[in-house]
Amino acid sequence: MPLNREQIAMRIAQEVESGFVVNLGIGIPSLVANYVPASKNVMFQSENGLLGVGPFPSESEVDPDLINAGKQTVTALPGASYFSSADSFAMIRGGHVNLTILGAMEVDETGSIANWMIPGKMVKGMGGAMDLVAGARKVIVAMQHTDKDGGSKLRTRCTLPLTGINCINKVVSDYGVFDVTPEGFVLLEYAPDLTAEKVLAATEGKCKVAPNCKPMNLG
Repeated sequence: MPLNREQIAMRIAQEVESGFVVNLGIGIPSLVANYVPASKNVMFQSENGLLGVGPFPSESEVDPDLINAGKQTVTALPGASYFSSADSFAMIRGGHVNLTILGAMEVDETGSIANWMIPGKMVKGMGGAMDLVAGARKVIVAMQHTDKDGGSKLRTRCTLPLTGINCINKVVSDYGVFDVTPEGFVLLEYAPDLTAEKVLAATEGKCKVAPNCKPMNLG
């Protein structure tokens, strides 16, 4: 079986290094903070103006004025700082975010991403993803590998409107972990209940298997 949402977040947490400033997108990315060990000195940034985002609050801790970019209530760690949206995006555009983790509708073999709209659907706005993929030092995508009809979302070329071009470094899907290289996707790890062959069969974009490819370790 492919991974569930929590397992995708658990695997991505392994990519977060001590000392990083990390921006988490909406959806699966917001779960990553739950799996980063407290021993790692990591500052989570929310583009609506908070550096030092803490875990989701218990019922008694909920502060309706303290939310992340996805409008979920959060907590603030000791030493957290609050600032305007303008300052937040100056931080992002200035290259001060080490890592951003985003969801996606499609990623293609060139490292381009589509994650902000589907033509014909109502769109509330493009959000901060366009700035994040351009300004963050490293971009990791958390996503489902296939759509509801079984079609691959790791494509030869994105078919939906692009958020960014040639900007994705790594993809963690419910099927596996992929580097994005000038030669296309490289499968590094696959979900424990799958095989490399099954992952390749479900991937439209050009993809090769790394020599040391192995099952994911979620421990």
